[in-house]
Amino acid sequence: MAAQSGNEQPGHPGRPQPGPAQGQGMGQGMPTQAHGMPGYDRQPGTGPQRGEYDRQPGTGPQRGEGRRPQNQDTIASPIPPRRGRGRGGPPEGPPPPGDRGRGDGGGRRWRRFIPSWKIVMAGCVVVAAGIFGMIMVGYSLTPVPTEAQAKDAVDDMGSTLTYADKTILARLGVKRIPVKTIEEIPLHVQDAVIAAENSSFRDDSGISFSGMVRSLWFTATGQQIQGASTITQQMARNYYDGLSQERSLQRKVKEIFVAVKLNQSLSKPQILLQYLNTIYFGRGANGIGAAAKYFFNKKVSELTPEEGAYLAGRIQNPSSFDTAEKSGDNGPTEFRYKYVLEQMGKLDPAKYSGLLAKSPKSPKRKADTQKDFFKGVQGYMIQTVINELKPLGIDYEDLKTGGYKITTTFDKKLMEAAKRAVNQHTRNAPKEVMATLAAVDPRTGRIRAFYGGDDYATDAWNDAFQSVKQAASAFKPYVLAAWLEQGYSLRSYLPAKGPIELPGTSPINNDHPSGATAVDVVKATASSVNTAFAKMGEKVGLESVVDIASRAGIDKERLEETKNEQSYLLTIGSSGVTAVEQAGGYSIFANGGKHIKNHVIIKATDRNGQVIVDDKNYAAVKVISPEAAADATVALQAVVKSGTGRNAALYDRPVAGKTGTNNDNKDVWFVGFTPQISTAVGMYKQECRTSKGKLVPPVNDNCPWYRGKDPAKEKKYTPQKAYSSAYEVPLPSGYQGATYPAAIWKTFMTEATKGDEVMQFPPRADTGVPENLAPKPTPTPTPTPTPDPDNPFEEEDPNVGCPLLDPACQDDGDVSVDEETGDGSGIPEGDGDSMMGRGAAVPNPMPSRRED
Repeated sequence: MAAQSGNEQPGHPGRPQPGPAQGQGMGQGMPTQAHGMPGYDRQPGTGPQRGEYDRQPGTGPQRGEGRRPQNQDTIASPIPPRRGRGRGGPPEGPPPPGDRGRGDGGGRRWRRFIPSWKIVMAGCVVVAAGIFGMIMVGYSLTPVPTEAQAKDAVDDMGSTLTYADKTILARLGVKRIPVKTIEEIPLHVQDAVIAAENSSFRDDSGISFSGMVRSLWFTATGQQIQGASTITQQMARNYYDGLSQERSLQRKVKEIFVAVKLNQSLSKPQILLQYLNTIYFGRGANGIGAAAKYFFNKKVSELTPEEGAYLAGRIQNPSSFDTAEKSGDNGPTEFRYKYVLEQMGKLDPAKYSGLLAKSPKSPKRKADTQKDFFKGVQGYMIQTVINELKPLGIDYEDLKTGGYKITTTFDKKLMEAAKRAVNQHTRNAPKEVMATLAAVDPRTGRIRAFYGGDDYATDAWNDAFQSVKQAASAFKPYVLAAWLEQGYSLRSYLPAKGPIELPGTSPINNDHPSGATAVDVVKATASSVNTAFAKMGEKVGLESVVDIASRAGIDKERLEETKNEQSYLLTIGSSGVTAVEQAGGYSIFANGGKHIKNHVIIKATDRNGQVIVDDKNYAAVKVISPEAAADATVALQAVVKSGTGRNAALYDRPVAGKTGTNNDNKDVWFVGFTPQISTAVGMYKQECRTSKGKLVPPVNDNCPWYRGKDPAKEKKYTPQKAYSSAYEVPLPSGYQGATYPAAIWKTFMTEATKGDEVMQFPPRADTGVPENLAPKPTPTPTPTPTPDPDNPFEEEDPNVGCPLLDPACQDDGDVSVDEETGDGSGIPEGDGDSMMGRGAAVPNPMPSRRED
């Protein structure tokens, strides 16, 4: 074996180096042959050992080679001795420790993989030629925009939203006022735009690589004041089909090609005219003609240099400037105005250098008089449409300039009816009481109407879509659906007494004690028996309940969170829902077990007529069988016929539904349906409190972030650090699912079903097998009245001796989560005419007076 070196690598004590000790030869005591190769005594400087620099040809890599030095046989190398450091100098010794691979041998090894300069140059030429060829092919295949496209761009390209019956809901965007010749636009207005957007416009080739680099630098450093695209590129993007909606590198390349071609085919004045006719200035004004009218009430030819500078400054980010000015903040537009004047001074010092000193503030504008489609309930409808388009990459700005035609699902008469119904029954309520409503066509998933608030302009929060409140007993139908879908029948008997204890859940009880020990599924649903539904949930499994509810449209993440944190409390409605989710969720019962996702757009096309949304493509999802849906509807009809939802009964057609009231009466619901429409009504109360607990009256249904009446005078608080916050509190007495929500529902549905065919629900399928989770009670033989065959609401009660809904029994009150008092109807006693609103079609007795 070769002798070990005395040298060690720094930092690795005791690790031997592959080379010999300084001054020691390498040939002594070494074998003369290894791996079949002849052995040579190697003198210092005769070449590297195996593994140091060059491997013996044909030997292949060795395990551990190049990782750590080892005591091993030395293999002689045929590589000639290394050259000395200088001419005639002595041969080099072995490399110093830690400097392996730096000698000429290592250099030769790397040079094997470095091609000659001729090959490199030839490769570069080939690559460059290929890239140039692709660019030329792409350039030649890019068409120049036609005259028709240019005309379309100048015409009105705002979007139109219609109700379901095709009447106009809103027109977004302002009609353009085209300018026919460049001479109509004063030179100082032209110069202002050029100074702001592309100072080299009159001399460039249509594109600016330096501008792109500058834009990247300004963006990285937060100094973005001028875009990367030239005026020619922006003009091409504004009216060339296929460019304006794409957001990709491919679009940018096309934009460059089109800009170069336009620069060759059109004169600079033509390009500038087309640009000024199409660019967006804000306030919905597209083109300089509309901007002159809507900002200054002038013709373009009458604009002053200062007015031109103001409009030119707005091109950079018109929507943001609109928002700032509406809030009273003119700082951003003033900054841009001064910037443009400074750039104009650089563009032509003789004409414009004194403008900033002469007019340091931007010129006075006319008030924004364009119709605000976001006022009133229209704003809620428009915003829901925008929200549905966002996943397609279409936002509000696109709608104002994209020429879309959108047919919504909304029924104007029903939207108005929803607002009237809510306001009628809450006119005397405290300001803190909130109500929401949503109505869905169960056969299509179309949201026909909703109530999210009175005025979007003052309160943008949409209760119907955004307020998530506990479903309470209005969640129980999903448990019932899971029960029937697993093959258990309505004839099963369930426990009517509590409390019951289930794993991972606090004891579950009923609101009122019951003399009956068990009830069938229909009675349990009609009387909203908590213990019965908790045991049903245990039998079918919470996973099954979550699966059915989520496929019916309830948010699955919320359901899973409730299941994991509250376990079987899920079965009696501890999970949160929205009114839209509930209206759509109950559609599975009205639509034979199938669910179609809730939506607000029937059809949408772009300016070329291409369909981008068509609700015919929404597939119906089978959630439960038609037989399970039919039997569930039987039980839900009993709620309205003889149970907690009797106040919601319609005089001319069958109704099915469910009430819901959670603990402390914080959230109350009535959700019901006919075969043609499913509607959910919810109510809650929230108070505005300061950090010290002081109650503050809400402003437009919102807790004020500021003190006093004028937010502009607030010095201490901000929207992020608000003066008051919302806290949900119990509703006043008399608010339960069976009272105000049922009354609102009935008022709305009476209007909504006018003219509808009276359709019957499917007959009881009576599918499945009985599964008694409690012993079937033995009826007490007592005389019973003869049933009236003409009374559709009269039902036989198996607990004849003590009906569940008869509070006359000492120990047998309502076992529903919906509290009942008074005569047992579910409605508190009282005079109540003013409580429910005048003219309300609500069965007596009326709810008690609201608290002030």
